[in-house]
Amino acid sequence: MAGSAGVWGIEIGQSALKALHCIKKGDEIVADQFDLIEYPKILSQPDADPDELIADALVELLERHETARDHICMSVPGQSGLSKFFKPPPVDVKKIADIVRYEAKQQIPFELSDVIWDYQMMPGAQVEEGYALESEVGLFAMKREQAYRQLAPFDEADMQVDLVQLAPIAIYNAIAYDRMSERLETEEFDIDEPPSSTVILSIGTDSSDLIITNGFRIWQRSMPIGGNHFTRQLTKDLKLTFAKAEHLKRNAREAVDPKLIFQTMRPVFNDLVTEVQRSIGFFRGIDKKANITELLVTGNTVKMPGLAAYLGKNLGYEVHILDRFNRLTGDDVLSMPTFRDNAPTFAVCYGLCLQGLELSQVHTSLVPREILTQRMIRAKKPWALLGLSALLIGATVQYMFTQRSWATTTDDVWKNATSAVSQMSSYSSAEKSTDADLESRLMFLNELGKEVTGNNDERLLWLEVLEAINLMIPREDYPDGEIPSPREMPLQDRKDIYITSIESKHFEDLAEWFTEDIATRYQEEMASWYRQMDRLPPGAMPEDDSLAGADADTAASSYSSADSGALDEGPIEAGWVIQLKGYHYYNSPERMGFEGANHVRRQLTTNFLEKEITMTSPSGEELTFTPQQMGFSYPLQLNENEPKLVRVKNPEYDPTSVAAQIKPPLDTEPGDELTGPDGEKVIYEPPTLEEQRLDFIFQVVWKPVPLLERIEAKKAAEEAAAAAAEAEAEAAAFNDDVAMNP
Repeated sequence: MAGSAGVWGIEIGQSALKALHCIKKGDEIVADQFDLIEYPKILSQPDADPDELIADALVELLERHETARDHICMSVPGQSGLSKFFKPPPVDVKKIADIVRYEAKQQIPFELSDVIWDYQMMPGAQVEEGYALESEVGLFAMKREQAYRQLAPFDEADMQVDLVQLAPIAIYNAIAYDRMSERLETEEFDIDEPPSSTVILSIGTDSSDLIITNGFRIWQRSMPIGGNHFTRQLTKDLKLTFAKAEHLKRNAREAVDPKLIFQTMRPVFNDLVTEVQRSIGFFRGIDKKANITELLVTGNTVKMPGLAAYLGKNLGYEVHILDRFNRLTGDDVLSMPTFRDNAPTFAVCYGLCLQGLELSQVHTSLVPREILTQRMIRAKKPWALLGLSALLIGATVQYMFTQRSWATTTDDVWKNATSAVSQMSSYSSAEKSTDADLESRLMFLNELGKEVTGNNDERLLWLEVLEAINLMIPREDYPDGEIPSPREMPLQDRKDIYITSIESKHFEDLAEWFTEDIATRYQEEMASWYRQMDRLPPGAMPEDDSLAGADADTAASSYSSADSGALDEGPIEAGWVIQLKGYHYYNSPERMGFEGANHVRRQLTTNFLEKEITMTSPSGEELTFTPQQMGFSYPLQLNENEPKLVRVKNPEYDPTSVAAQIKPPLDTEPGDELTGPDGEKVIYEPPTLEEQRLDFIFQVVWKPVPLLERIEAKKAAEEAAAAAAEAEAEAAAFNDDVAMNP
């Protein structure tokens, strides 16, 4: 690896690129360069282009530092990879690799060919006479495509990454070297009386990593709470832009009303403390002998006023901010105000530099093996070229001697045979050319035939989808099909949903639509739908151990948790996103749980998930399809607003009537009797009515499925169901027969 040469530790965060350059001088680690390049936008913002922002930051790093192409060690977020620690049985050290491979197949939920993985024995392992007795092995893995995605910006900037490490492991390397080195060098690990443990909480932009270690053993977990959650809470509750909320979060004490700011962020404070408490509680359950003595907090979020004190008060530990590194020297860097102000965010970079200088406890790397092979080949290319050149010179000399010998012979014997071969070669080439032309024409005619014969279904697709959408829109079943007056049936009692516009947009890849915000919103919406409809989410069977005795509300809550992100990766391939804008008046406060956005969810979302669609085919036959067979999926109520009081035109109002000419008293209600100029009784009808109206935006994914394909798929499904029913009946009959004739 690097030896005593300089090493760059680079962390690509969500809000900034952090880089630290260290060299080894004797027994000291010296930081001689650093950089903190903030992006114009946070990478997770909807309108941000992460690839472009990261590329610009790397270009800026190269421009600022001539040594930016030294040995490079980079980190990847903890949630991007997998860290597992297990204890192998007492075994020969040489067989550890076989045990790890078996364990990897059990622990990694993917094919091993699809992941990059590495392992090592953790510090404190007891090895006697070639046998590992009390030992622990760390297994680290990352999906291959994710690894290449993380390396892509460096490849485009022509920067060679020598080491890839998970951010939580890099933090462990930094803590083990900086604060636990004496323990690791002088003490032997006693499994019955382990040394005290330290909790390290690294708070990132969108997520946080929690590491618990005593130097010899590690336990790590990623949590879906970060600094952005405080900003989003301010954005949501105070109706601020993201930029204003971020500024207010960083300068809460200077705000006009600091108390309001902290009260607004309190739910996120509570969520963070709950996650930390739950994680520590789980760790204590699996390691009952652990003694936790302190909590170290790192990441720029720790600069938020009151955070460290709040954590210490609620968790009951002595809390320290990791804003200095005891064994790191280099006054040119450490004394700079920019580094001092942002020191808590350089722990990952420090750990990467230590591993690059071969001073870390964990030295695994997740650089793909094929990349390392390519680099090795590239390094040996000059020697291979030299060898090929020598062979080429030898072959050339040999050819010259052979050519000289052949020139003394005659070719008259082979002239006729050579001519015949040339003629046959020309004939063969002509025939192959003709055959290729005919195959091309045949392919064209086949494609043309498909277009002519298959276009009929495609012409009907949009007519069918518009008819299907029309059937999905909820309507009241009025007697005799006539709409009653507002006095006969108030608007707030009508389940009608009114659609004001229908728009559509085509995506070559629907993953472009299913952004992180859309995915989060979709999970929240589906969780709400499962709760309101008293359903269980996909995969949550009542007999599951994890949900035994749980009701649908508990199961649905689990669907919206951070760990449920793997339930659905979203739509892919080409398709359409259809957007409906509309409103409804079904907003009476007496219908708690059935009004407002809940009404859209119970009616429109349910229809797009479950309502069967009956259509008439071109031949006159009535056909019934499910929304999924029609190609509909991912119904999503995009916004969840509160109803607003609006004025609606009263259809019963007649401006020419006697009642319209009378000025009613202030307390007159619609339908009250008034006395006309001639003493006659008239019914008061105002020009407008005050009603609570909810406006909403609804989206649904549609992948066109031609009618013939739908019919064939439905027929196949019916045949499969019939076959399954027949098999079940035969099995039941067999069981009855066995029971009667044992």
